[in-house]
Order: sequence, then structure tokens, then C-alpha cells
Amino acid sequence: MRLAMVGLGRMGLNMSVRLIRGGHQVVGCDPSAAARSRAARSGLRPAATLEEAVRRLRAPRVVWLMIPAGKPVWDAVDVLAGLLGPGDLVVDGGNSRYKDSARHSRTLAARGAAFMDVGVSGGIWGLKEGYCLMAGGAAKDFRRLEPALKTLAPKGGYALVGPIGAGHFTKMVHNGVEYALMQGYAEGLALLRGSPFQLDLHDVCRLWNRGSVVRSWLLELAEAALRKDPQLKGLRGWVADSGEGRWTVLDAVERGVPAPAITMALYERFRSRMRDSFQDRVLAALRREFGGHAVRRAK
Repeated sequence: MRLAMVGLGRMGLNMSVRLIRGGHQVVGCDPSAAARSRAARSGLRPAATLEEAVRRLRAPRVVWLMIPAGKPVWDAVDVLAGLLGPGDLVVDGGNSRYKDSARHSRTLAARGAAFMDVGVSGGIWGLKEGYCLMAGGAAKDFRRLEPALKTLAPKGGYALVGPIGAGHFTKMVHNGVEYALMQGYAEGLALLRGSPFQLDLHDVCRLWNRGSVVRSWLLELAEAALRKDPQLKGLRGWVADSGEGRWTVLDAVERGVPAPAITMALYERFRSRMRDSFQDRVLAALRREFGGHAVRRAK
């Protein structure tokens, strides 16, 4: 099939390359000249604007967005609503909030165009291994998009999980689970590192990945990282969050669903960005005041 990929960063470009290798034709849209140049070398037909990308497609058209969540997606959908018409389809494959999907669908439906939200997981390994694709939308739009989904995903790695919004909701919870799993591995490895046994953490990860109940791809990645840098001295312990962990926690609060592991994992990421935090200074001051405990003076 023929489609436009809007956003040629690490995910968008790799997905486009996988599609091209699968026999699809891809128009690559990005405002960056460097990104368009890389895209052209990979076999994409470059376009600098949404208008140009749409012109390069024949109706009915498919435009797949892989751009940052929030205003960039809202702006792109608004522009596309003025360019597209009946039979056209817009796919949001970025990490958008699922609540935005209903609005985007209404905006495009006013022009007769359809909308789908597709949660995409696979990271930089997706080009080689394939992407897990969680689609939300109408069954007829899913069937139309299915040739591309089948190329992008490994066998059995894509599905229509529900109506519009369900794709991004499923991906949001997926990322929340990812936060908790990563935190569990991080805490376990820290305990092993602090043991009196001088354990080889890389070898423990390798061992755990051979038949244990905690084996996983994340643990394989930990094994690889510790092989390259056993003490991880080349990294600073500063951990960002993409926003989906926050949305997962907020949704859990709204629905009254307890999610303590995911919530604490998110808070630990916040803590990783603090040094000499005010909260910790308050704790030190209270211990000094009630118990006369020693404190460390600020330099």
C-alpha cells in the first residue's frame, strides 16, 4: 500500500524503512532537511509539509503520524482536516493521550475522513524485530490498514483492541507496566550489587534469562548494558518519563483502581532528577530537632 509517514525521528524513519522493505511505498514528511535527506537515502519520497505529503498520495489516502503528543498532533490533525476528504484515513501512532482520540476523530469525520489510534511498542529494535501494534478504531479502517500493520509487526504482533481511543489506552497501560517492571529489576540489581558476595551482575542477568520466572526482553537489555559497562559508570542516574506513566497513574486514580507499583515507579523517576532535595532537607532537619541526630552541613 501507499501512505505518508509524518515525523522521521528514530521511530518514524525505522518504521518507514520496514514498510519499504515489505514492498510498500512511503512518502516521508518532516520539516527537517537532514531528516528528509536520510529518508530519501532509505527509499522514501520526501516531503517538507503536510500539504506536500498529501499531494504525493492518491485518494483514498493514508497519513500516519509519528510526532510528539499534544499540540503537535492537534495541529497536524487540524491541518489534515482541511486537506483530506471522504475515504481518507489518519493514524496517530505516537504516544498521545487516549482522551485526545475522540476529538481527532470528530475533527476528521466532519470532512468525511477516518481516524485510528495505534499504540506502537518496540523502540529502536523495531526495525529488526518488528513492532507490537495496538490499534483502536473501526473494523473497516483496521482491515484497510492491515497490510501495513502486518509488515510492521512480528507474527501475531498486531490487533484491533477496541474502538477509537482503545489503542492509545492499551499502550498507556503497557507503558505503566513497563515502568513497574524496570523499577523491579533496578531495585533487585541494586540489592545484588550491595551484597557481601561481589556478584557479577551481568552473569546473574544472563542466568535469570535462562528459564527463570523473571526472564524477559528487558532483562536481556540489562544483561547487554552490564556487559558493556559492568558498573554503569558511563551513565548518570537521571531518568526521564514520556508522560504515559503519569497518565496511567491519573487514570488509576480517576477509576479507583489501585496501582501502587506503577505509581511508586513513576515517583522514583521523579526522585532520580533531584539532588539535595528540599524534602530530604526537611527530613534531616526533623531528625536533628527531635533526636539530636547528626546532619551534614551545606557547603
